[in-house]
Amino acid sequence: MSLCSVMIMLIIGIFTGLVTGLTGASGVMVVVPLTTMLLHFSIHDAIGTSLMVDVIAPLAIAYVYKKHGNIDMKSGIWIAIGSMLGAQAGASLASQVSGIGLSSAFGIFLIIMGVLIWKKGLNTASMVKMSKRRVKFATPTQRILTALILGVGIGLMTGVLGAGGGGMILLALIFILRFPMHLAIGTSALIMAITAASGAVGYALHGSIQPVAGLVLGVSAAGSGIVSAKFANRVNEETLGKAIGVIFIILGVVMTILNYYPKI
Repeated sequence: MSLCSVMIMLIIGIFTGLVTGLTGASGVMVVVPLTTMLLHFSIHDAIGTSLMVDVIAPLAIAYVYKKHGNIDMKSGIWIAIGSMLGAQAGASLASQVSGIGLSSAFGIFLIIMGVLIWKKGLNTASMVKMSKRRVKFATPTQRILTALILGVGIGLMTGVLGAGGGGMILLALIFILRFPMHLAIGTSALIMAITAASGAVGYALHGSIQPVAGLVLGVSAAGSGIVSAKFANRVNEETLGKAIGVIFIILGVVMTILNYYPKI
């Protein structure tokens, strides 16, 4: 591995942490397109490595919340179990898909996410208001089964596209398991790390992960992510959401085009 490659990884990692800290989005949104375009990773290696990044950075965030008593895995364990199972199945499914097919799917996914973020913004204020609403279940068993099924779905998405599912985990904790906001954020970060770890193992079993790159990217993303998370509270959410949305749209379009015109 050349010094130039390491420097590019550090830059990608820092940028990933900045975006993740500002938006709460999975690092896959940045790691996959940039490693495929700048470091020429295969799409499978890029997703597998991004999952490793999604273990390291969320663990750093979860540690901060843990110190403030805002993690409850006793109740969130059902989503974690479901997501681990789903991630393994998703990783196996992804290994059967061609590089071009998977890369195109990811590019389209990135464009859609970019458009959604651009239109709706980051909207954390509305999330706080929504957290006061809860889904009601007749029995605790229904709530557990719902959490387990949602976890499997989140895990499948993680295994196929590498997306850690942090936003969906957060919503499930708030509306299904009735977590208060801060407890939900801390617990979702830890579950996202667990889910990503399961997906990363699945990709590693198929030889589709680069551990050294994942370590460099993950550590640099964790550092910049903590800094950007503090900065995010001082920035206008509408402006920030539109800027991040445009970035994701551009990355998705370029990544999709390069699948069919690799010499550009």
